[in-house]
Amino acid sequence: MTPSTGTVRLAVIDTDSSFVHVLAKRLDAAGWEYRLLTSTVPLDELVSMKLNALVIDPTALGPMGWEYLERVCTSLPDLGLIVASHGSTVAQRVRGLRMGADDWVSKPCHPEEVLARVEAVARRRKRGRGTEEAGPLVAGELEIRPDQFQAFVAGRSLNLTRREFELLNSLAEANGKVLEREEIYQRVWGYTMAHGDRSVDVFIRKLRSKLQKASSEWAYVHTHFGVGYRFEAEPAAGASEPDLLPADEPSVEDAAAELLRIETNQA
Repeated sequence: MTPSTGTVRLAVIDTDSSFVHVLAKRLDAAGWEYRLLTSTVPLDELVSMKLNALVIDPTALGPMGWEYLERVCTSLPDLGLIVASHGSTVAQRVRGLRMGADDWVSKPCHPEEVLARVEAVARRRKRGRGTEEAGPLVAGELEIRPDQFQAFVAGRSLNLTRREFELLNSLAEANGKVLEREEIYQRVWGYTMAHGDRSVDVFIRKLRSKLQKASSEWAYVHTHFGVGYRFEAEPAAGASEPDLLPADEPSVEDAAAELLRIETNQA
């Protein structure tokens, strides 16, 4: 099978010989270019590999594993990063996702799932690079800058997370068109949305909150009940649109929403 993203260049940093052996056989069958590493390497060496993605198990690399993961996330934000780890706790998964990991796979796992998750990350990154050349999108008081993965109002950043930016940019690219939740999920997360997954609604709520605080005179993300969402800059009518989540439902952190998706997909 040839990956839908074209030639994929992948590095795996892991000391789990059983996992690496099985994964390598599947990578050979898929025709991917890959490097297998049993210890950390300098970041400039990762850059020189011209990778699409990195699969890493920080818990297998000893006390410095998490520190190395954080350095990769901070210094190489354009590198797709998937964590694969045995017996991870909720706290560890939240920590990794908040650091900037794109996805998390719990071992033992099927190598086909790992490849699928790498492909999804590579697709999102490829779309992101494509939109960088399009220049900023201006709507109302909002300026969306794909080259910086950020949005601004009056020159001040909204401090969007990567996922929040991808959600906003996907909606804005379809300006005026209603996108169904399933389509939004495919564009932003790269997977088919599992039944009961509320990730889209949770992230819309957080995105709306940041937009309203920065640009209260305008409404940007509009709800179409039972269908999905539409992006269009319209003067605010004095009250923000209700979310699809109940008003009294407690706020959910980005990482928790990610965990919900991951655990649902693995069920």
